[in-house]
Amino acid sequence: MLLVDGEPVLSTSAAAASRTGAVGVELVAALAGHPGLRDAADRLKATSETRISAGREGAPRHVYVFQREYATVDPARVELVGTDEATTCIGVVIRNNRTGITSVSHMDFPKIVEGGLKQMLELLGDDNAPLDVHLIGGFSDASTKVVRSSGKKHIKQEGYSYPLCCKIVEVLHKSQQQFHLRSFCVLENNTTTDSLGNTLPVIGGFVVQTTSGVVTPASFDMNSRCPDEVVRRIRVSVCSYDPTWQGRLLETYDTQCDVFRIAPACWMPNWADIASSLNQLSDSEVLMQCSTSPAAEPPHFVENERRIWKYLINNPDWEETFPKHKPRVFHRTSDGSWSRYS
Repeated sequence: MLLVDGEPVLSTSAAAASRTGAVGVELVAALAGHPGLRDAADRLKATSETRISAGREGAPRHVYVFQREYATVDPARVELVGTDEATTCIGVVIRNNRTGITSVSHMDFPKIVEGGLKQMLELLGDDNAPLDVHLIGGFSDASTKVVRSSGKKHIKQEGYSYPLCCKIVEVLHKSQQQFHLRSFCVLENNTTTDSLGNTLPVIGGFVVQTTSGVVTPASFDMNSRCPDEVVRRIRVSVCSYDPTWQGRLLETYDTQCDVFRIAPACWMPNWADIASSLNQLSDSEVLMQCSTSPAAEPPHFVENERRIWKYLINNPDWEETFPKHKPRVFHRTSDGSWSRYS
């Protein structure tokens, strides 16, 4: 069940509960208009962005989560956990405020929400512990189109963030556990407009301080999105075609050992040909064909796509990346960087 300020968000009607997706629609409307949550979103948007850099002396130990990944961290081992590069995606934080154990995911599609939230909850401990939740990211990306049928005009909303958000809040609400919603900086509460009139997310990344539970806007340097950045990006691209990951978030981080175990994902040999073809596109064509929100992508989006394609061209056989179907394992070194173990 979702609670705000200790109170249930709403009691959905039986009529709504009988309609697929209607519960989520009602919840999103109620949460978006809640004065306390709007104030919390405004405070978060007004907070200075934290820039996370790796490799400098005294840098906090952190874990980074890519799109469709999740990680559950122990504050005894990890000081910060977060994600960025979110446009139409939504970041989910669930934190056990008794132990500080924190799980963060970068959700990108409604069909992975139910299984993904189950994965996040597995290591959070006592079912009766108070769980704080933050939902951050996504924006009003829907484009309005006029659809004519039977002589009538209908307004059709198309977008990615809205159905994803509806699914997340619906699954949380239907759970037997109690989730105390602390941040709802999503959709209209996370939308701005550029000089050309394009809608953009205000916050595309965040970091959680595991000992305090404080959440702040954040961005990550390229070297702080380690380890195994390119391979992990490739898994995001290919996992939709890999039955191993249907309905699940990608596994990356071993909470108990503070190591990264990049679980295998496979790709077909013809992905090298597809990558070669895509790499012939102009930068503007890459944005239009490979992004759900071309106007909202960070400057390095195209560069990242080309690095993925170069790897696939040079490594067409996925079993060379994951020999014997084993995960790629990285241990944290004394200076906080990562070293490949296997």
